[in-house]
Amino acid sequence: MKEEVKNSISSRVDENIKYLKELFEDNSDVVFREFYIGEVKSAIVYIDGMGDKMILDDLLRGLMTRGRYIRQVSWIKDRLITVSDMKELIDLKKGVDLVLSGETLMFVEGLESFYVLATRAWPVRGVSEPSGETVLRGARDGFTETLRFNTALIRRRIRDTRLRIVPKPLGVRSKTDVVVMYIKDIVNKEALKELMERLDGIKIDAILDSGYVEQLIEDNKWSFFPQVQSTERPDVVASALYEGRIAIVVDNSPFAIIVPTTMANLFQSPDDYYQRWIYSSTIRIIRFMSIIITLIMPAFYVAVTSFHTGIIPTKLAYFIAASREGVPFPAFMEAIIMELSFALLLESVARLPKSIGATTGIVGGLIIGQAAVQAGIVSPIMIIIVSVTAITSFTTPNYEMTSAFRLIRFLLIIASAIAGLYGIMIGLVFTLVHLVRLKSFGVSYLSPMVNENSNDFKDMYFRAPISFLRKRPKYMNTGDKIRQR
Repeated sequence: MKEEVKNSISSRVDENIKYLKELFEDNSDVVFREFYIGEVKSAIVYIDGMGDKMILDDLLRGLMTRGRYIRQVSWIKDRLITVSDMKELIDLKKGVDLVLSGETLMFVEGLESFYVLATRAWPVRGVSEPSGETVLRGARDGFTETLRFNTALIRRRIRDTRLRIVPKPLGVRSKTDVVVMYIKDIVNKEALKELMERLDGIKIDAILDSGYVEQLIEDNKWSFFPQVQSTERPDVVASALYEGRIAIVVDNSPFAIIVPTTMANLFQSPDDYYQRWIYSSTIRIIRFMSIIITLIMPAFYVAVTSFHTGIIPTKLAYFIAASREGVPFPAFMEAIIMELSFALLLESVARLPKSIGATTGIVGGLIIGQAAVQAGIVSPIMIIIVSVTAITSFTTPNYEMTSAFRLIRFLLIIASAIAGLYGIMIGLVFTLVHLVRLKSFGVSYLSPMVNENSNDFKDMYFRAPISFLRKRPKYMNTGDKIRQR
């Protein structure tokens, strides 16, 4: 292919086809079909496998059989072309991009423009239940790799003329279809402006997944914590749009991303809103308690057994000493060995086929734990601590946040081995300072915890009854601030 595509188009079909054949040289999947509409020479160009041949066959049949009745070229568009979605362009460079996206170009002799026929029909995966965000109650449909399917799933939940779906193709070579979605009278205007500027600043060859966009637009690239929320669920995106947030949907990716994002958003599950408020609030409190256990429990054990044995009750101290008899490593090395083993087990299970992954995880965990204890490498109490830590970490709905806590847990274990409880406190203080300074598109990452508006706390540590959630979050700085009148 040529490096640059010209913008101008000729009124001669032969010249346009010759140019495009040179442009798509050695591309066997590009189809050129020349034909006559009455006495007028015409041609279509499309990519085999990306264009719907049934639509094209019907179109050609109509053009070639009824073309003898036309009296002027303009009739072809108004009376003969039966494709429901079409447009007329003069920019050939844009037309080439559309062909590569699955559309069909049609050239007519004498016209200094061409028609773009909507004939996209590449192989697609059907709508199925999200594998990473399961719910007990709620919708079972999830995003696919097809952009238009995903926008339709969201549009189905937001039947509002003020919903905006703005195209923003990204990738100098891939020209990946990307859309920005928001509700015009609700959206956070400052965040929307900032997002558009960051998207315009992306100059990269290819965008193959929404993860590329997520990493290119986040505020702090060195932070452990995700500053962009990713989701497979259209109901989560719809809910975020109703709160004044913005969604980015990328073609070829079953994950949409949402900005701005706060830590509280990443701890919320769709089940929190589909069940009664008492159950949801209880689960949220358990979820927040699990965070503390996940972060501190292994580090606290290392600190107490290594530096602060005096605070352990006597009977418990005897039990810990007895369980550690014969173990050649200090508590710090025990914790590191078991945490690394657990991380490796998780990674291996994630890469295995689903049919054997779950079984391998359970059996592998039992065998490794039992063998480690019998070999005297680790103590039984360390197995219990790591197991409890693993269970509590899985209560976090967002996997990226779980990964962030795992990394911080490693750092706290190291800090506790160096300075005991003081090391844990220093590590937590540094983490909190980082979180206080962190922002996502102008919104504080710890909102609404650092917000003085009491209304925002109705959907934070617990979830108040839906009838109480009359206003949108103040920290989002939305346009329309009332959602329940």
